Amino acid sequence: MEIKAKDVKALRDQTGAGMMDCKKALVEAEGSFDKAIEILRLKGQKLSLKRADREAKEGVVIAKISHNKNNGVVVRLSCETDFVAKNEDFVKFAESIADIALKNLPEDAAALNALPYDSAMTIGEKVTEQIGVTGEKLEVSSYAKIVTQAGEGQVLPYIHMGYKAGVIVAVNLEGPQYEEPAKNVAMQVAAMKPIALDKDQIDESVVKKEIEIGMEQARQEGKPEAMLEKIAMGKLGKFYKQSTLLHQSYVKDNKVSVLGYLQSIHADLTVTDFKHVTLG
Repeated sequence: MEIKAKDVKALRDQTGAGMMDCKKALVEAEGSFDKAIEILRLKGQKLSLKRADREAKEGVVIAKISHNKNNGVVVRLSCETDFVAKNEDFVKFAESIADIALKNLPEDAAALNALPYDSAMTIGEKVTEQIGVTGEKLEVSSYAKIVTQAGEGQVLPYIHMGYKAGVIVAVNLEGPQYEEPAKNVAMQVAAMKPIALDKDQIDESVVKKEIEIGMEQARQEGKPEAMLEKIAMGKLGKFYKQSTLLHQSYVKDNKVSVLGYLQSIHADLTVTDFKHVTLG
């Protein structure tokens, strides 16, 4: 049967699939638009199974905040190659997923994938469909959020190096005068990769391991056994300074800590939370 070019284009606009793939699907579906969509989705599912064991280390990270700056999300949409990651349609698709995440604020990536993408399919199903379009493994591999209430502060975003990393930072004071400091701290997070806000938020097992490493290093340096724990605790203090955001040296002025920088803006200004998602 004759397949009209306008139908091929309409199918392509809706699914993002290539023109030839859309034409073949319409031919196979005998002109049925809905059946053609199912054929393209099935193609994506088959490719998804074939590529399940492939690594998806490329992609884009999108950071977004609500208009009132109370909430923020970071979403990573992963793919296999930088070629796909740089495609404008791929970036727009990732942004559309982040928009849905920001509107619904799901608990985790699994809940995000289960949300409706449109009236026809969920986000997870749409991702599978797009596997048929790109020919690569795709997945929403990371998702994080910060949720605050009015009067509790504000959230600011930062996207680093062409979508290679995304950060959201929450500060405890509201107002435009605190937006630039918050964004500066978000850039600090992207550059220095702290593992926690303060030492109280570092898992006890991590602290225990650092003490063990410090003691073993001192032992190998020939330090007296009675001094090992004291030396290790000194090393732990350096670990906190390097690994916790508020105590890191501020990258734009290493004479002060991040907390010191914030307090130079306002005595009560501090970071209450941050989320950092990267590729890799």
